Amino acid sequence: MKLVMIRHGDPDYKRDALTPRGEKEVAALTEYLSARPEADAYYVSPLGRAQLTARPTLEHFAADYETLPWLREFEGKMPSEKGSVQCWDMLPDVWTREGAFFDVRTFLSAEKYKGGTVSDCYEKVVSGIDALLEKYGYRRSGMLYTTDEGNNKTITLFCHLAVMFAVLSHLLNISPVLLWQGFHVAPTSITTVVTEEREQGKAGWRVTALGECPHLEIGGIEKSDAGLFRETYRDKDGIR
Repeated sequence: MKLVMIRHGDPDYKRDALTPRGEKEVAALTEYLSARPEADAYYVSPLGRAQLTARPTLEHFAADYETLPWLREFEGKMPSEKGSVQCWDMLPDVWTREGAFFDVRTFLSAEKYKGGTVSDCYEKVVSGIDALLEKYGYRRSGMLYTTDEGNNKTITLFCHLAVMFAVLSHLLNISPVLLWQGFHVAPTSITTVVTEEREQGKAGWRVTALGECPHLEIGGIEKSDAGLFRETYRDKDGIR
């Protein structure tokens, strides 16, 4: 089975829409996807920027789709001196001090997360992806999945950076903090994960592409920095 996750286009967060740049990215993405086989199923975040990213592709294929509430941006918050803040954006000197953050089995017990909503939000994502995969014959069992027969279907998710990494953390048994803090995928990028079923009835997951943007390269469009902090403390122009 193949799971394709596509991040929304360059965002206008205030309007929950796309910037003009994001609209160009989506046009390039749609042209690229339209020339490739249609997915067996499509699932979309309820947020506007993801819906706008998915819509042209869905219209091209006249495809049915389902909006899944748990695919929305990961909204887990942690307490701070400034009130509740996003759990997936910390300075290196902060998160590297917490040993619990480095293990998928312990990250939710980290001191920084106590009193926040990270656990509840992560459980919604975990329950959501497991329920979806069970529809296709894959059931979570410990740290892997079991399946009676498996399948060769492709399902595509239009979603957001932080929730995408939460899904990957569950499939790969990696702390999401390591993914949130250590990786970036650009708007409209394509991430592909496939099952590895070398033993009968057992399935693991392997990433074959992370944040690919062939459509932007073809269209001569530079990747957006949205969600990536290139600037240094002394130079806002950033590292490139």
